[in-house]
Amino acid sequence: MEFENSAPQMSRVRYEKKDHIARITLDRPEVLNAMDLRMHEELAEVWDDFESDDEMWVAVLSGSGSRAFSVGQDLKELASRDQDGTSGPATFGSRGKPGWPRLTERFDLVKPVVAKVQGYALGGGFELALACDIVVASEDATFALPEARLGLMAGAGGVFRLTRQLPWKTAMGHLLTGRSLDARRAWELGLVNEVVPAGELDACVEGWVADLRRCAPLSVRAVKEAATKSAALSLESAFAARYPWEERRMYSADAVEGPRAFAEKREPRWQAR
Repeated sequence: MEFENSAPQMSRVRYEKKDHIARITLDRPEVLNAMDLRMHEELAEVWDDFESDDEMWVAVLSGSGSRAFSVGQDLKELASRDQDGTSGPATFGSRGKPGWPRLTERFDLVKPVVAKVQGYALGGGFELALACDIVVASEDATFALPEARLGLMAGAGGVFRLTRQLPWKTAMGHLLTGRSLDARRAWELGLVNEVVPAGELDACVEGWVADLRRCAPLSVRAVKEAATKSAALSLESAFAARYPWEERRMYSADAVEGPRAFAEKREPRWQAR
């Protein structure tokens, strides 16, 4: 599917591209943006397009309506598929399922993704937020991984990411009990970059997007790649590792443009090459 600057006709996801920004909206507000198989299929097309389009520098991921970012997997669909025998057992990851690789498994995605969270971010919705680089939440946001209460597993990376992004016992307390976090507590623990009143959420997100756009796109990608790939390395190994996007940045026109613009006291004109 080819996407233009206006949103294509997609029944589960709205996708808009303008001014180097991709805006991706989970669009099932009547079920609190629960993710069914069709939504995952549509999201895969969106992420493929965002990743491959050199004109897209930043993505903003949000949920439609004011009640939820996403409550995660569509459990009614899952129950129906369990009943008719088409679901099969599920565990970690989405390989072999519609929408693979999902955002939670796009480990080589170097473009920044900002999550705009209002209302509930539960289960797979919380896992999507955990996979984003910057999370901005409204004061009414609620985060939780309630899978253990449902006989399920936070298999889209929640188990893995929460224990990496929180102190161990804090993460385990929430994973083992399904207890929720309000927005302020999530901010205190470092899961959220900023918390604002709901009426200020859009403006706050746009502030973060503007700051990202002020930076050289190749520098941003090189930073994300280096931070992600080095996370499990020793400091010595991190210095010695190879980072392809850093190699691209080193020899790019933008690496010359930045210092030149500073010397000439003007705003840089990034080309992402």
